[in-house]
Amino acid sequence: MAPAEPTTDEEVDRIVAASAEASRIWANTDRAERSRVLEAIADALEDAASVLIPIAQRETHLPEGRLNGELKRTSFQLRLFAETVREGGYLDARIDHADPEWPMGAPRPELRRSQVPLGPVVVFAASNFPFAFSVAGGDTASALAAGCPVILKAHSGHPDLSATTGAVVRTALQSAGAPSGLFELVWGAEAGRTALSNPHVKAGAFTGSIAGGRALFDIASSRPEPIPFFGELGSVNPVFVTRAADAARGAEIASEFTGSFTLGSGQFCTKPGLLLVPSGATVTEALRGTELSQSAPLLNERIVMGFHETLERLSSKPGIGVLRRGPSPEGNAPTPTLLATDVATLLAHLDELFTECFGPTALVVTYDDEQELVDVAEAIDGQLTATLIAEETDAVAADLTRVLVNKAGRLLWNQWPTGVSVTYAQQHGGPYPATTAPATTSVGTAGIARFLRAVAFQNYPQHLLPDELADSPTTLVPRRVNGILQK
Repeated sequence: MAPAEPTTDEEVDRIVAASAEASRIWANTDRAERSRVLEAIADALEDAASVLIPIAQRETHLPEGRLNGELKRTSFQLRLFAETVREGGYLDARIDHADPEWPMGAPRPELRRSQVPLGPVVVFAASNFPFAFSVAGGDTASALAAGCPVILKAHSGHPDLSATTGAVVRTALQSAGAPSGLFELVWGAEAGRTALSNPHVKAGAFTGSIAGGRALFDIASSRPEPIPFFGELGSVNPVFVTRAADAARGAEIASEFTGSFTLGSGQFCTKPGLLLVPSGATVTEALRGTELSQSAPLLNERIVMGFHETLERLSSKPGIGVLRRGPSPEGNAPTPTLLATDVATLLAHLDELFTECFGPTALVVTYDDEQELVDVAEAIDGQLTATLIAEETDAVAADLTRVLVNKAGRLLWNQWPTGVSVTYAQQHGGPYPATTAPATTSVGTAGIARFLRAVAFQNYPQHLLPDELADSPTTLVPRRVNGILQK
């Protein structure tokens, strides 16, 4: 069970001090051992499924099937990071041998460069993915994989699940022989802020609202020693439908869009919250007749309140109408709502209308000329995703792509943004306000790079070098030697 009281400042200081001590050990633990520990956590989570899933159902209202799938994703990404650590390519090892004839005009010294862990990381758990973005989720997995201890600020939306998952992780770490203090939970908003401010902490990671993430980003940035803060904050995830795509398969597009924006009751950060379609579109008519009776309880009371407040604010704006609404749009389990407007209204009130509404609603926007799609793309701010529903012969697709590549972290072609696969090439991030660190990703194996920094060793003796930089390493990793990649 979760503790009755928040973690005190004194307890936070003790936890962070233990984390700093563990950091010295874990950073110097060899990669094979770190991989084994990550796999031990994955095994423990799977073994505890029969205990964890019922608690998650009770606290989040999510169905058993969804939670089983999410727990599988959580253990999978731990194992994927274990594989990443064993392979060693994430170290980006580089060796430049001394070269007295280096053409820059001066001799090149012996230089060897690799990555080292940042140190203790404060991870702020998310509410909408109680496994995959919470206690043992992607931020925790990637930080531990990088060699960093984790101080996990538990989410108030699923406290008992957080406590139970935390106990599973700690037991797995202890059984695997990991250093004490490598992973611990803190409770309460103030405890999270206190931990983030502690000088032993070297990075923060967050998934949640723009307001909450920005407040924590400001704390991290204003410390005497500023630290990186990797916040995933929110996104509208616009979808651009061309006239040719609408003519070819408008009803199909409407059905797929409905499935995407209502998936998980619209409680995904990648939910498509805005759909741009041509005036008189088949998509619009299909949506007008769509059945929107499905409903499910939202995650918690705070999300319920935020959803209804945002929906009411959007609905009351001039030029906004209701395209389609389910029979029970109120309460804790609201049926979906589709709002409608046009491009002129959207652009005239962009700050008010182009906003995330976390829950089962979306805004359908009509345009007359496809150049207006480009106008909208140029006007919007940073997004996690942007989607083109188009034909390969659409001339506007090239201009849209050119603009959107500067606006979003992931561009989709005739697919839908909900469902973020954990892979090697995934990018889950984007320009602010989607994230506070647009050069990074919080999903996929590249997420490990957030918790590393580069160090170059110049003219160092072999016995003092990290193994991956030695002339005869005990374990081979991909290395770039004198500019040539060697595997």
